[in-house]
Amino acid sequence: MFALTKVFGPIYTATLLMQLGSSLLMTYLALRLDTAGAAEFWGGGLMAANALGMVVGGRVGYWLIGRVSHVRAFVAAAGVIVTAVLGHQFSDWLPLWLALRFIVGVAMMCQMMVIESWLNDCAPSDRRGGALSLYMVASYVGMMLGQLLLGLGHGLGALVLSGVAIAFAIGIVPMALHRGAEPSAISQVRVQPMLYIRRLPQALGTVFVSGLLNGCFYGLTPIFAAQLGFSPEEVGQFMALSIAAGLIAQLPLGMLSDRYSRVALIRVISILLCVAYLPLAVIDAPGERWAMLAGAIIGFLQFCLYPLGVSHANDNLEAELRVAVAGVLLMAFGIGAAVGPLVAGTLMERSGPQALYLFSIGVTALLTLLIRTRRENCASTAGPGRTSITS
Repeated sequence: MFALTKVFGPIYTATLLMQLGSSLLMTYLALRLDTAGAAEFWGGGLMAANALGMVVGGRVGYWLIGRVSHVRAFVAAAGVIVTAVLGHQFSDWLPLWLALRFIVGVAMMCQMMVIESWLNDCAPSDRRGGALSLYMVASYVGMMLGQLLLGLGHGLGALVLSGVAIAFAIGIVPMALHRGAEPSAISQVRVQPMLYIRRLPQALGTVFVSGLLNGCFYGLTPIFAAQLGFSPEEVGQFMALSIAAGLIAQLPLGMLSDRYSRVALIRVISILLCVAYLPLAVIDAPGERWAMLAGAIIGFLQFCLYPLGVSHANDNLEAELRVAVAGVLLMAFGIGAAVGPLVAGTLMERSGPQALYLFSIGVTALLTLLIRTRRENCASTAGPGRTSITS
């Protein structure tokens, strides 16, 4: 598996820097809102604006990659993100922050489509699980480092935004200098989303649920931890520990997903998540150690859903559909990440912080019911009676 780092090393490095900046920005804004006393509603709103931007970015990214190539699309999106991040320093007016989060979501979606379609197109089919697990490792290392950086300057200084901008700017360098295999050019074909929904219900459902849960994690978990009495540094440590646990899970997950049914793994993980959420959902004031332990177990399981859903969807796809499917999957994730924080944030305002994990239990229970062990037919190629995904 580690031989893949030689082939995709620059891509993993760019991913690490991108996620470092993104996670640092999300938690920084959540803590700023908590300090201002506008946490749950506006925290969910900012995460929803970012996720809505990702949904729109699915179309923008597909058009941009087809027009100017993968690398140029990545560089252009990074420039937009740096500008929007630094724009947060001009004003504390929350509607402006909503607009900026939307812009960041659009541009980050373009970057993620570049990276994920690149990996899915260039990785051998029997190594795709390993390639995506290393991608998730790079993502989680970046996220974890971003959370730990909150301890600098007590987590709320204006220099944090400069650090976010620097991370996104430096991430351009490895992508621009990459000399390895590059994905094939894509044709601008019209995609029929309903055919993806009919053919990939389990993969799309898994990615959608991952969006619901991860949107709540990044947008509302810092608020949950702050309301437990954690300082900004402790909130960063809590988030970093959860992400580190997700990172640790990726390497065994990559090996397991290349050997065993990905659908069965999704089902097992969703059942275990229902149990893992219980302590934080039912205990009024868990101690710091218990909260940290529960957060680590949740992170270990929750961050496995997205790579499993993506790998499952890409098992039987043709190369020319990689970008389109990456966009559809990321749009499903973005819709989930938009809906989850809004619903869970409203529940937290009405019922208290524990409603976040009661909502998560309900979501994973529904995923358990959705998942079946039958194999989805993702291929778009031709056979008698088989409908094409594109037209």
